[in-house]
Amino acid sequence: MTEPPTPATLIELLHTAPGGATAVILPESNAQVTYAALREEVLGMAGAFAAAGIGRGDRVAIALPNGLPAIVSFLAAAAAGTAAPLNPAYRFEEFSFYLEDTAAKLLVVPAEGAEEARRAATGRCPVAIAEMDSGGRSVIREARGGRTAPAPAPEDVALVLHTSGSTGRPKRVPLAHVNLCVSARNVAQTYRLDAGDVSLCVMPLFHVHGLVASTLATLLTGGALVVPARFNPLSFWRTLRDWRVSWYSAVPTIHQLAIARAAAGRPEGAKTLRFVRSCSAALPVDLGRRIEETLGVPVLEAYGMTEAAHQMASNPLPPGARRLGTVGPGTGVEIAILGEQGGWMPAGAAGEVVIRGPNVIRGYENNPEANAGSFVAGWFRTGDQGVLDADGYLRLTGRLKEMINRGGEKISPVEIDDVLRAHPAVAEAVAFGAPHAGWGEEVEAVVVLREPAEAADILAHCRRALADFKCPKKIHIAAEIPRTATGKIQRLNVARVYAGGADARS
Repeated sequence: MTEPPTPATLIELLHTAPGGATAVILPESNAQVTYAALREEVLGMAGAFAAAGIGRGDRVAIALPNGLPAIVSFLAAAAAGTAAPLNPAYRFEEFSFYLEDTAAKLLVVPAEGAEEARRAATGRCPVAIAEMDSGGRSVIREARGGRTAPAPAPEDVALVLHTSGSTGRPKRVPLAHVNLCVSARNVAQTYRLDAGDVSLCVMPLFHVHGLVASTLATLLTGGALVVPARFNPLSFWRTLRDWRVSWYSAVPTIHQLAIARAAAGRPEGAKTLRFVRSCSAALPVDLGRRIEETLGVPVLEAYGMTEAAHQMASNPLPPGARRLGTVGPGTGVEIAILGEQGGWMPAGAAGEVVIRGPNVIRGYENNPEANAGSFVAGWFRTGDQGVLDADGYLRLTGRLKEMINRGGEKISPVEIDDVLRAHPAVAEAVAFGAPHAGWGEEVEAVVVLREPAEAADILAHCRRALADFKCPKKIHIAAEIPRTATGKIQRLNVARVYAGGADARS
């Protein structure tokens, strides 16, 4: 069967499904929106943005919770100009930075709340209210009509996001319509998505994971997207059951919370699942096995990043080989390993993961220094260290800037994380390099316990499994490990908080 051509813009993507099919489901209200209605709302809001002066390349900042208005605003802003979704939980200073950095021409907020965002927009850009009207449609309040936004071109920037900023000032990532469409197609092909699939979106819609994997891949294939206002572990399995969800994608933290709420035996909500996808943070092997045992479906770990419009690699569906502990082979993306001296590394050898493909950006915005260091011979340098096996499966061993250098010995913190989590009392663990006068860096770690334990006992466990130079010399016991809004651990920020603390407990 010949695959249909990949749409070149998000507006084309939105027109691939029959108008009468269900596009979006809002579980709190049981509302269902057809593709025809979704297209009408998107084009109407794009016209409202155009009437407000938004043109090609103008940034529309969006600070909305998950829901229909967030989806419509994103697609409409991408049609009229460029969407710039922001975390609604940001504080005034963060909103001020992002509005300034993107030169936002308009800020979209909900009818209630978002006070910090509104305050940050004062003197910078106008504020528009996105809400549901009496007919259940997403609209811009008091918008002027009579305008039609010109159709975007494939190379127009549809979406601008920022890198996490864990190693410095966040960089602006411009994603063109074609980048997003290709990435959505890669996701759809990897998991054989079709119009019969129902996806649950639990990732935030200000992040590329939720926007591309959950939303665009579903809309491309004519499936239905269930969008709760927020992830709620108490209602999670009921939502899957009520709407007969066939797959969902999330970070490991959400998987862990969901599994913790599963009753003895297979949850009823899991009976319609085909697979579960995990991405945007490393999936511990033991957690992956626990999910599979509980749900009875394959857990497919994937590898994505903003600069690639999300997905780069994934474990395949059966009968393909699923290898926990790897992120699978490339999915429509070429992957290679670059050595420290610049040469290409053979299978089994560690080095920097580099990628290339039509979903990958050509450069950061207005950042020649970052571009000079991020691209080599047409390949994008991910900053991740990894190993490709003989079958092309990629195993990630850590971030290059997070590697611990103890007297010249390069130590992967991920290896230490795995050993720490194997201790029966340890629920979570993050190893990092702390400054040391003699060695340059020394290994320390933060752990969250699931049951009482002493740091000395955990250290003894590490000594039984690791060479002495890899063993943490200090264990910090914490109530929780700081994460980003999308559940990602920023190891360097954890190191800044804990490195060199005088006590083994903190």
